[in-house]
Amino acid sequence: MAWTAVSGAGSNGANEDLVVVRVHGGTTDILVLDGATSVAGRGYVDADGGDVAWFVHAFAAALEPHLDAYTPQDAAVAAAVDAVGAGYARLGAAAAAPPHAWPIAALTWIRIQQDQARLFCLGDCKTLLRLADGTVRDLDPWINPQEAVLQRVLAALPADPAERKARLLPLLRARREEQNLAAAPSVLCLRPAGPFAARRIVLQLAPGACLLGMTDGFYRLADPYAMYTPAALFDACLARGLDAMLAELRAAERGGGAAGLSVKAADDASAVLWSAAPTISHNPKEHAWTTQAARP
Repeated sequence: MAWTAVSGAGSNGANEDLVVVRVHGGTTDILVLDGATSVAGRGYVDADGGDVAWFVHAFAAALEPHLDAYTPQDAAVAAAVDAVGAGYARLGAAAAAPPHAWPIAALTWIRIQQDQARLFCLGDCKTLLRLADGTVRDLDPWINPQEAVLQRVLAALPADPAERKARLLPLLRARREEQNLAAAPSVLCLRPAGPFAARRIVLQLAPGACLLGMTDGFYRLADPYAMYTPAALFDACLARGLDAMLAELRAAERGGGAAGLSVKAADDASAVLWSAAPTISHNPKEHAWTTQAARP
């Protein structure tokens, strides 16, 4: 078994993504977290790094004690969120921050035990499976129902960045409040009103299987930029390595070829590649609890 990962900040400077891998006994836990850019206009718990980055790191730290082979994923997530929510309240943010300012994130948690993988998915991270014969499957083909609405709004906006932001902000704040107050949250949030509406996938891993987990910022290479099909993206990650693919993504964004397709010119982008084989030839990693840091 081997894995490698990459994570890089986008145009906002702070990296609100996080990739965490922990190998313990016969279990491998892979977390892919994509914090949603704040629409609050200010920080309530971390004025420097930002509340969203604080949230994803605090959640990962709170989840670690529950990463054992026996605790169900939903119970572990609930316990970690309770701990983070209590910390948020102790810092005074719960009373001061309006619901649209509460940080949220997308989460895909992949738990691998022997030849079985269990996925716990909230939000729009992407996970692809590649079989030994080269077949690639999207394990969680979920489509964000708000994405089509956002794309229609973006298409109608003027080119001026300041005016675009002013027009978008009320829509984004209303959507964020709705996500935070939902009775069955579909994203990772601080104060869930009920059980998370997580998507759960269980699959057997055939010999030679590989997994590629990504935030939507990295998956832009396939959608919406259409530089790769999902299968071609997986093959390129295996052949060239994740660092090279992130560099290609940033070059395309700097070139302006994808302008207008997304709210942010360059989003945080993260990916993790796991293989059942003992090495990944381009960049093998030691097995450890590891957090991928942002690149400058």
